[in-house]
Amino acid sequence: MPSITATVTTPDGECPVTLHTPNGPGPWSGVVMYPDAGGVRPTFHEMADRLAAFGHAVLLPDVYYRSGDWQPFDMGTVFSDPSERQRLYGMIGSVTPEAMATDAAAFFDFLAGRPEVRGDRFGVCGYCMGGRTSVIVAGLLPDRVAAAGSIHGGGLVTDDPSSPHLLAHRMTATVYVAGAKNDRSFTTDQAETLDKALTAAGVQHTIESYPAEHGFAVPDNAPYDEEAAQRHWIALQELFASTLPS
Repeated sequence: MPSITATVTTPDGECPVTLHTPNGPGPWSGVVMYPDAGGVRPTFHEMADRLAAFGHAVLLPDVYYRSGDWQPFDMGTVFSDPSERQRLYGMIGSVTPEAMATDAAAFFDFLAGRPEVRGDRFGVCGYCMGGRTSVIVAGLLPDRVAAAGSIHGGGLVTDDPSSPHLLAHRMTATVYVAGAKNDRSFTTDQAETLDKALTAAGVQHTIESYPAEHGFAVPDNAPYDEEAAQRHWIALQELFASTLPS
């Protein structure tokens, strides 16, 4: 798929992004794809290309741009290496809900100004921490998000006042959540709590539990599961086809 490299100006600096589009003149509906905790890396460029092939202009942002020119993580060892795990968690902590919202507003403005993109409401999707970001952005910027997909996202229901499920009353997007089995970051009880919150708020949504481990959709993650990954691509294709401008 064709792609361009650019930067998006946010209140906190310059965020490197790539914009992945289908072949052809367009324009296409816009989607922001949020990476997992490992950040942008080759596997996510490939995933953005795959989503673009469904007929979307897909923006892939470096959510860790506040950390400067950071060194990529080895996803096979990052959680077992104490120093790398500490570096990772420090960078994760820099992506606060407030930062997610201001970044997303800038990403949407960028998409709206691109000739490859149609419409003024967008899709968001993400993996692991990016799944949480997608749900938060849907709640904090409801006028700009038409659809949100969270794929093995964690922290969707917490005791914190900023918990994503507490934003349900603000959402106007259609929400799709794909949970993983044996996932302490998104348990069966938490899925039930999220479902009740979205239902009470009148949010159109689907919450599914996949028979695969956390990380199942990202090819360079050890728990990657080809069957579950293919299932999530079908779900995202249906989500965005039914909600975004064609």
